[in-house]
Amino acid sequence: MNVQTSPAQKRTGTDDDSAPRSFGKRLLLALVVLAGAGAAVLYWQISREGVAPGEIVVSGNIEAHQSLVSFKDVTSRIIELPFDEGQWVEKGQLIARVDDSNYKQQVAVDEAAVRVQQEQLASTRQNLIAAQHTVANDEADFAEKNVDYQRYQELWKQNATSGQSRDLAETAMKQSSAGLMRDQAMVKVAEENINAAAAAVKNAEETLRLAKITLGYTVLRAPFSGVIVVRQTELGEVMQPGTPVVTLADLDHVWLRAYVSETDLGKIRWGQDATVTTDTYPGKKYPGRISFISSSAEFTPKSVETHQERVTLVYRIKIDIDNPNHELKPGMPADALIELGKQHEEGPINGQPILGH
Repeated sequence: MNVQTSPAQKRTGTDDDSAPRSFGKRLLLALVVLAGAGAAVLYWQISREGVAPGEIVVSGNIEAHQSLVSFKDVTSRIIELPFDEGQWVEKGQLIARVDDSNYKQQVAVDEAAVRVQQEQLASTRQNLIAAQHTVANDEADFAEKNVDYQRYQELWKQNATSGQSRDLAETAMKQSSAGLMRDQAMVKVAEENINAAAAAVKNAEETLRLAKITLGYTVLRAPFSGVIVVRQTELGEVMQPGTPVVTLADLDHVWLRAYVSETDLGKIRWGQDATVTTDTYPGKKYPGRISFISSSAEFTPKSVETHQERVTLVYRIKIDIDNPNHELKPGMPADALIELGKQHEEGPINGQPILGH
């Protein structure tokens, strides 16, 4: 018996057979997509974290140790300002100079005062010498008067002279003794005058030394080698003590300001080694070490992107970096790979504490 199948039945049969195959393709495609997404997430995490189990990565910006250089104890008009922003200066090089005419005049006045006091000291020494000579003369006179009195005393006992002569000899001896004591007191006064004059000379010399030091403050020199990042004044301005003239940055020793989350805080220690990298110099690594860990939490700065999931509170850390070639510039973004559990062997960095504010 032959059974014929209608076209509708053929189409229905074909669709029933292809349904499992279509579902399998869709499932396979979904699995491939999910695997790709997982791989992408894993790659993103690895690339963002970039770490092995014993490492963490932090990001931040390079900063330089900066000093606000200013005049001390002088108020005057700037007459020399040889450097502009961005220029390099060596340690001890002149940065600025103010009008020093008043301070030079003060030095001249104090020099004259020293000479006056020195002359006064010489005069008191001469007075002492004169007083000492007077005492020597008084001592000789007293010795003579004493001998005369003793002689008249013996003659009076022998009735060989009158009592009046003996009394006159005794009076002369007493007058000589009084004169001797008076001049001896004058010697002590002269010695005290010498001490006072010597102290006056010392005071005048110290005043002169201070005037010369103040005169030296009219010249402002670089405390260290670095680059002038800001020049806060111009020629002709009258500077007050402590008013910044320039901001000087030390590019030989820079540091990375970075932040770690609370979950990573217990993993790092002061002195741990870190490897700093930048996008500016791909593949180049700069050795560094943690020199500061904040003891207080703060809200994550908006400009900071942590490698791990962002948290509300973070802790600021500081990583010191040697920068002899001045490749790292202030403000440059950088990453640091911190090797957990590895302590730097050289000890404290610049004497800074483990924790700070």
